[in-house]
Amino acid sequence: MDALDVARWQFGVTTVYHFLFVPLTIGLSVLVAILQTLWRRTGDEKYLKLTKFFGKLFLINFAMGVVTGIVQEFQFGMNWSDYSRFVGDIFGAPLAIEALVAFFLESTFIGLWIFGWDRLPRRLHLACIWAAAIGSNLSAYFILAANSFMQNPVGYWVNPETGRAELTDFVAVLTNKVALITFPHTIAGAFLVAGSLLVSVALWHLIRRPDNADTPAYRFAARFGSWVTLVSAAVVVITGDIQGKIMTQAQPMKMAAAEGFYDTESPASFSVLTIGSLDGSRELFAIKIPYLLSYLGTGDPNGTVHGVNDLQALYTAQYGPGSYTPIIPVTYWSFRFMIGFGLAAAAIALLVLWSQRKGRTPRGTWLLRAGLVMPVLPLLANSFGWIFTEMGRQPWIVFGEMLTRDGVSRSVSLGEVLTSFAAFTIIYAVLAVVEVKLLIRYAKAGVPDVTPASEPDDTDDTDRPLAFAY
Repeated sequence: MDALDVARWQFGVTTVYHFLFVPLTIGLSVLVAILQTLWRRTGDEKYLKLTKFFGKLFLINFAMGVVTGIVQEFQFGMNWSDYSRFVGDIFGAPLAIEALVAFFLESTFIGLWIFGWDRLPRRLHLACIWAAAIGSNLSAYFILAANSFMQNPVGYWVNPETGRAELTDFVAVLTNKVALITFPHTIAGAFLVAGSLLVSVALWHLIRRPDNADTPAYRFAARFGSWVTLVSAAVVVITGDIQGKIMTQAQPMKMAAAEGFYDTESPASFSVLTIGSLDGSRELFAIKIPYLLSYLGTGDPNGTVHGVNDLQALYTAQYGPGSYTPIIPVTYWSFRFMIGFGLAAAAIALLVLWSQRKGRTPRGTWLLRAGLVMPVLPLLANSFGWIFTEMGRQPWIVFGEMLTRDGVSRSVSLGEVLTSFAAFTIIYAVLAVVEVKLLIRYAKAGVPDVTPASEPDDTDDTDRPLAFAY
């Protein structure tokens, strides 16, 4: 073990931990805005209760995401300074915009939304939560644009004098074909998480407290969350199919690793289950669906999909001696866990809708248990998706331009990285306990009692006296 190994583990753990909060923040911000819009348009008190209820859960999650996100960016300078030096001219631009525009937009209007109840006109207060939601989604786009450059470098050149990648076309970076499909795929995954949370919390109250006065609110939340989950799952499947085709073009080794696919074939079969050697170098047993991989990778059932062995030979000739193959078992199983957990959440949402058919109220311990597990499933799917995305790119930190081993800070020792890794892990463990306890506490408390106050009217101020204080 050396500093590189620990730095990779630290970045991986920090990234996965941080991304547990991101999709819920992105998805829940929009769902809370929709609930408040429904209240603004209908005046139905149940929508106001749900807005304040899930708004509180959103704020808890947002605060935790900010804390972990700051540490995430610090690591670029601490453990990956050579990478930051090489790609900072490009990578820094979308991240700077994300911080200066999207994050500040999000944070400012969240603050106004928190303290603006009963103080701001209703239309203006509603605009605040929509501005915060838009900021969250804009933030995601700029970050994904930066990450997509690592997957498919565009809009740059490498200065031979400085050895740095320099930006030549910022529009190309923002319109990277990988970013354009990764964004809707990621956002759909975020709504999958948020919808699942709505279902889980509402289902718990409907089953454990069936005679609650707020049952109509929970029934709506369960149906609304279920439909959000199902529609999001469909979008994830569609965008994932497109993403797979683009991945085959930009990173064929990642697709081959995802399938444990060693030899080039035309047509190529999709692996339902493959058992390989312990080192992941060859296939021992496989159950396959003919033609499916060719269609997923190229859009043509008879298309050619390149295998790991042929791509390794090609990259060796192109980039020099070395292994250009990711860890096959990690990419293979993370790809399947991503799909499996996401589909499981959609299946539970379908069951919840079925349990409410013709006005029925959900019942049964088995449904309650499924509902409690439900929010965890899309979180796992999102996490395994990012593990697949980043591990499948290895050994590159910037595909085709910089190896991961060349991006680590040279001046950071093994002891220093271990110390920071241990400290962050302990802090994150404490924060995780705080986050989970807060979410469970306020989720169990249920929707608040609300008496819509005489909020400022934003229609006409002409008849209001002016007050001056000297």
